[in-house]
Amino acid sequence: MNLSESVKLKFIFLFKNILSRQNIFISRGVAADSLERFFKQIKPIQTNYDLIRIGTDLDGGYLVPNDLLGVDACFSPGVSVTSDFELEMANRGIKCFMADYSVDGPALKHDLFYFEKKFIGSENNDMYMTLNNWVTTKTPSHRDMILQMDIEGSEYKVILDTAPKILRQFRIIIIEFHDLEQILSKLGFSFINQAFEKLLRDFEIVHIHPNNIMKAKRAIFKDYEIPPVLEMTFLRKDRIKNRKSSNQFPHQLDRPNSLEFEDYFLPRCWFNSQ
Repeated sequence: MNLSESVKLKFIFLFKNILSRQNIFISRGVAADSLERFFKQIKPIQTNYDLIRIGTDLDGGYLVPNDLLGVDACFSPGVSVTSDFELEMANRGIKCFMADYSVDGPALKHDLFYFEKKFIGSENNDMYMTLNNWVTTKTPSHRDMILQMDIEGSEYKVILDTAPKILRQFRIIIIEFHDLEQILSKLGFSFINQAFEKLLRDFEIVHIHPNNIMKAKRAIFKDYEIPPVLEMTFLRKDRIKNRKSSNQFPHQLDRPNSLEFEDYFLPRCWFNSQ
């Protein structure tokens, strides 16, 4: 959990017109046509690979395409207190490189776990390391890997700071995106949109799942509903042979992140509703 980077990001973003009673954000900072263009590029697809669930049935479990044959490494920044996803990767023979300055190690143990007590950020020092440096140091020539990143708001800056050739070394990318309600501010929209545009040059979205813990703070603007936290799975384009729109949400393997809160189904503006 990269708390200091998250605090920096939240100070960058602009909060506007908060309706405190309903915890719903409404903003006129971004034109509706800009949001329409954003959502058009976001639509998830079905591919030649079925989705499978890796990890726990609660928070920390993710849906990924069943395209793991030949994957030899997993990078997982933002370990926190859950290692079920990484354990299943390791049990499949996949080396797991893990990083988080806020803990002293992963919650579980495995011979294929390699832990760094550092945050992922935009510099290399005693507390931080860049994704560029981490990947090139540990797996300089690997091409088919998995990135599973949950770093509490720092994901946008990490994506923008990471070289495209490094991102293309990952076959599958799973990211938990935070603070998405800030897409309704001009600065937030620019930051978030740039990160997605960079990813979508080489990847397609194959699944989206809202984190139900933050449902009460969703953002509403005209026909758009923006969950503050979304789990997204990406598959590199060269792996995709067949594609069609994905329009059935939730997926049968989706589970709520927490049983203490009402489940949160993906709003229709995020997929092709037919």
